[in-house]
Amino acid sequence: MSTDAIILPDDPAQLKALVLRERERYEDIAARHEQFTGEHARFTAQHEQLVAEYESTVQSKQRTIQQMEATIMLLMRRLQGHKQERVDPDQLMLFEPKELEELAEELRADKAGETATGTQTTTSPRRGHGRRRLPKDLPRERKLYELSPQERACPCCGEVRQEIGSETSEQLEYEPAVLKVIEHVRVKYACRHCQEHVAIAAKPPQPIQKGLPGPGLMAQVVLGKYGDHVPLYRHEDIFARHGVVLRRSTLCGWIAAAADLAEPLYERMKQRVLSSFVIHTDDTSVKLLDFTLHQARTARFWAYIGDARNPYSVYDFTDSRSRDGPQKFLQGFSGYLQADAYGGYDGIYLGSRGDSRGGVLEVACWAHCRRYWWQARDTASQSAHQALSFITRLYQLEHEFAGLDDAARGDARQKHSLPILNDFRTWLDQQPAPLPKSFLGKAWTYTLNQWTALNRYCEDGRLTIDNNISERTVKIVAMGRKNWLFVASKNGGRRAAILFSLVASCKANQVEPWAYLRDLFTHLPDLDTSDPATLDPLLPDAWLTANPTHRWHIDDLRRRSRPTRTRHRRRKAR
Repeated sequence: MSTDAIILPDDPAQLKALVLRERERYEDIAARHEQFTGEHARFTAQHEQLVAEYESTVQSKQRTIQQMEATIMLLMRRLQGHKQERVDPDQLMLFEPKELEELAEELRADKAGETATGTQTTTSPRRGHGRRRLPKDLPRERKLYELSPQERACPCCGEVRQEIGSETSEQLEYEPAVLKVIEHVRVKYACRHCQEHVAIAAKPPQPIQKGLPGPGLMAQVVLGKYGDHVPLYRHEDIFARHGVVLRRSTLCGWIAAAADLAEPLYERMKQRVLSSFVIHTDDTSVKLLDFTLHQARTARFWAYIGDARNPYSVYDFTDSRSRDGPQKFLQGFSGYLQADAYGGYDGIYLGSRGDSRGGVLEVACWAHCRRYWWQARDTASQSAHQALSFITRLYQLEHEFAGLDDAARGDARQKHSLPILNDFRTWLDQQPAPLPKSFLGKAWTYTLNQWTALNRYCEDGRLTIDNNISERTVKIVAMGRKNWLFVASKNGGRRAAILFSLVASCKANQVEPWAYLRDLFTHLPDLDTSDPATLDPLLPDAWLTANPTHRWHIDDLRRRSRPTRTRHRRRKAR
């Protein structure tokens, strides 16, 4: 304000007007200041909200990046890394020394009791090293190599050297399989006196009446496709090398006839599997050609494995993964069903509908559960390894219980496995809930949702800790799928399930499959398949009892070599 403004007028009216003007000016300044302060506070709040949104977005993106990195690492490991889900034992919390000593002492006491009662199994003899001897029953061709007369002369004195012995070595040679033609000659008879009553000798029923293939050839085609995973067009090439042209359309007809012939035996195996105490099941996808849509859609092969009294692997084919497939196959079954956490089984399990109409108890798979925690070990190392340590301890106990009978194994699980499971559950309840879509969240959710079913294997010694047997069984289909690629029709899928069941059941019972299939296709055409009593001797385990020379020993050799390979891997890891 200028110096002139300090001089106030003497007139009261003018002075009053001056005060009023100054008052209005200051009120206007105060109002504008208040407005500025409010806008500043609003801008500050908007800024803080925007910063919070940015921080939330950045954190979300970081979590997404971490999940994508973990997914990429998992996919790369599946493509290029080891398939086994191994974890460094130093990172796991395993048994306490005192606990190990107590368990070892109990097992030693159990084995001592078995020795006293005479029930202890004998240990396998120590295996030697080097090349295995070739079977003595193989045809042998002797080739003799001698020195020429000039070479026999002694370089010292010139006298002829005499034979003092020989040195023999063996070489395994291969000759292609031989196709031969069997002429079925049926002799006719007639009465020369009256020139009537012509009779002809009967011909045994054949796998395909008036068809070309013999039982051995049909067995080779079936085993080649469903056991050795060789598509029919490759069979066409193989037979052409032997000088016989058999088109794949012809071979496809033989496959259909073989499946139709073996269907009664397949149904008998299915009945036996449904009478089991426990059934293991799993499924795998396959492409099914849909000519109405002019494209392929996804169908399923389901494997159902019976218990020790019914050691058969039966497959079922469905054109989708709806729950109708398992419900239809398992209709009438009552017992334990061990499977993964597929929701289609929920309507089958006892108690899932709040009543007891199901009669089926769920047994979950600890291998599936472990896989979730193993996938989470890169993003949540401490929690994942803590969980893996609990699961490793459970598997170590199962390894120790392997030599016990069913009753003793059940008691041992109640005494040793259940406390570990209780500690595991206590640890899970103490953990903060992780993000649902993270690998740790998926592992945590899966374990809690399946907890009751995961503990059920402790109820009976006949149950197993995991469902790996069914995964190994569906692997037969998965390996074949890489070669023959698709199923052409629903009927083709049904017939493939029948033949897969025969081959897989042979392997499960250590039956040499070609000899079994050849004998099967020889005798089935002449049997009354409506009577189960006539089919039971043709079941793989019963057939092996009657034909012990056709036991397949390759699985024994592989099983005995596994400990050696494990020790070799451990030495390399050190």
